[in-house]
Amino acid sequence: MVSAVFHSPLDAAPVVAQNAINNVATSALPASARSQKQLKPAPLAPPAPAVATAAAPASRDWAALSRSFWMAVLPPLCGLGLLVGLWAVVSATTGNSIPGPVETWKQALEIFSNPFYRNGPNDQGVGWNVLMSLERVAVGFGMAALVGIPAGFVIGRFNFLSRMFNPLISLLRPVSPLAWLPIGLLVFKGANPAAIWTIFICSIWPMIINTAVGVQRVPQDYMNVARVLNLSEWKIATKILFPAVLPYMLTGVRLAVGTAWLVIVAAEMLTGGVGIGFWVWDEWNNLNVKNIIIAIFVIGIVGLVLEFALIKLATAFTFEEVKA
Repeated sequence: MVSAVFHSPLDAAPVVAQNAINNVATSALPASARSQKQLKPAPLAPPAPAVATAAAPASRDWAALSRSFWMAVLPPLCGLGLLVGLWAVVSATTGNSIPGPVETWKQALEIFSNPFYRNGPNDQGVGWNVLMSLERVAVGFGMAALVGIPAGFVIGRFNFLSRMFNPLISLLRPVSPLAWLPIGLLVFKGANPAAIWTIFICSIWPMIINTAVGVQRVPQDYMNVARVLNLSEWKIATKILFPAVLPYMLTGVRLAVGTAWLVIVAAEMLTGGVGIGFWVWDEWNNLNVKNIIIAIFVIGIVGLVLEFALIKLATAFTFEEVKA
């Protein structure tokens, strides 16, 4: 709504009179003085006071930051609370045959107060068992990477080899990793090499498949340019294929590590020795269910850390950041 204020002619009379006097005085002056008076700039009006608006954006930024923080923290806390609540309900309904969260927490504090003790070859702390399992995973996974990544490049690069190995990969990949464990025991005559062999055979397929798919999805224009420039296969692999295939390859590595960590627990249950899988089986033989639940959480946390590290590694490399 627009409001108008009306003034009476009497209110405007002093202003009109003053303007008339000024006009007469100006006309009585010489021409040069009148021109100087006309050129004289009018006094500037004082600036309006600045409105303090810094507080409003600051409050909006603080509200957005607080909202994003709670959206990042609150849902995981709700999920963990739901898990603990269901765990407590199951423990109560089974007559405490499954230990509840409070009893398991007290046992965990006792275990992790000294995780690296040694009372013999088969009685060691949970820290040594986790480290031994990670060592087996690292060896088996490293061997699979040395074989699987170059094999994926070759299979994806040459159509004849792709048609040759696709049936073999399709036949062997669905086989359960534990089915390869007796073959390892028969060939290597030892539990530790057999477990590493099992990690190797289950880790190699994701790296071969993802690397080969990445090579096959390289734009054909790149390969045409390489053909025009008469580049060697080594130049093609290092300057063209590797930067383009790197995201696919890292995805295969991440999947392979997750599979290897899953398999090592089952393999160590069967082979024995030192390892987190053997520790779980040994605690079951001792009917110590609290330690089994603790081991489940330890396995999950270690797997989560490995997954998070590899996701960060994969997202650190993009097509723009990779330098050929």
